[in-house]
Amino acid sequence: MMAFELAKPHLDIGLFTNRLEPMLAFWQGEVGLPFEELLPVGGGVRQHRHAANGSVVKINHARDPLPDLPPSGYRELLIARAGLAGPRSLTDPDGNRVTLLPPSHDGVTGIGVRVAVCDLGAFGDFYGRVFGLVAAGPHAYRCGDTVLFGEARPDAVPAGEVRAPGYRYLTVQVRDVEAAHAELVRRGASEGRPPVTLGTTARISFVRDPDGNWIEVSQRASLTGPLPGQ
Repeated sequence: MMAFELAKPHLDIGLFTNRLEPMLAFWQGEVGLPFEELLPVGGGVRQHRHAANGSVVKINHARDPLPDLPPSGYRELLIARAGLAGPRSLTDPDGNRVTLLPPSHDGVTGIGVRVAVCDLGAFGDFYGRVFGLVAAGPHAYRCGDTVLFGEARPDAVPAGEVRAPGYRYLTVQVRDVEAAHAELVRRGASEGRPPVTLGTTARISFVRDPDGNWIEVSQRASLTGPLPGQ
């Protein structure tokens, strides 16, 4: 059983960059994602949100130089795209890998994420038992229409801080962030950050998987109505 009630059937993915213009040119032009909105998120970071089959690709532009850290476990974004005869692999200006797929290729109808892990057993326990996701194949789990593919890789290392270049976090939109966060921690997720309210936009928290990868748990007012106490 899932540890939370989804507010939308798609995961989002966030990346950080210091190179705004070439990144926007790539994601809007080469990948073809429509721009949705710009949000200031504090600490000198502005989030450029782009639509991807119901998911959001969040390009977080940092004003200050980002630390030089190893990549997180989130290594490749897969996006279903009608009209393709086969997969089309691309690399953005920061070196992030993205592959456009014909719909339903490898079971991806919205987006998918390839996750480099140290231990496939721990990956399966976390997403299968802690999150309560449905298996979508060997070492693969589905959250709504988003598929996560675990891959044991020798270059997988524990993820560091969330603000660093590259893909750094996933976002799951839930109906009740307090209940979802508490249940995930109760089931064994590591707490990244406790719930906080971001104005009238959202109430969010973070948990981390066995490799330290960050997962944002978000109760967004535009999806669930006014936040608690507002």
